[in-house]
Amino acid sequence: MSGEVLVQVRGLVNRFGPQVVHDNLDLDIRRGEILGVVGGSGTGKSVLLRSIVGLLRPAAGSVRVFGEDLLALSPESRSRLERRFGVLFQRGALFSSLTVIENVALPLIEHAGLDRPSAERLARVKIALAGLPANAGDKYPDSLSGGMIKRAALARALALDPEILFLDEPTAGLDPIGAAAFDQLILTLRDALGLSVFLVTHDLDTLYSICDRVAVLSQKRVLVADRLEVVEATDDAWIREYFHGPRGRAAEYAARQEKH
Repeated sequence: MSGEVLVQVRGLVNRFGPQVVHDNLDLDIRRGEILGVVGGSGTGKSVLLRSIVGLLRPAAGSVRVFGEDLLALSPESRSRLERRFGVLFQRGALFSSLTVIENVALPLIEHAGLDRPSAERLARVKIALAGLPANAGDKYPDSLSGGMIKRAALARALALDPEILFLDEPTAGLDPIGAAAFDQLILTLRDALGLSVFLVTHDLDTLYSICDRVAVLSQKRVLVADRLEVVEATDDAWIREYFHGPRGRAAEYAARQEKH
């Protein structure tokens, strides 16, 4: 990891009516890292993700991606920049009327200007990268298991060869074996493709097994963003309850066993 900052969030304010979700929030995403983002319910983890990828205009503050202010760009420049990141939404957000291969090919046709046969050929490569069997490409989302939907959505997020992957609760709803396999897939893809990963999660196993740094959202901002051992040692009631409770201790023990 180079330490080069790819995404820089400064002074971010998000509010919905009278409710302030983020107030003066700062965060960096560095090249090559897997950054886990955690926090209690209502701390705005998904809201932060949507602010960074440009789906939500913040009330104040700045978000710079690859050195550019996303919100200040012309539509054409912004579209070009957005191709450099891929997003996996919480429930997959696949088009139910399209097959998996059509879902993955769509960004290649719309943004890369490929013809349909070329896009579908490349889509098959992305489907294989995401760990799906070849025959999954011809299926519709409603005939897939939860784990397969996540992988199909990941294949679509990888379609345009992004530099940064944004993943919103990628292992939510998966059984422990499926979740562990998905975590390892993310790690493999990061190492093979040189990706940077912004990962919203509540899964302690994910944090201990694949994250380089963890950012904790609390009191409307980032309380701490550092290596796990630094985060765990932070004097905060939510951190103590989350990381030092039975599930946190079990996840830490499992990760230690795996490394030995």
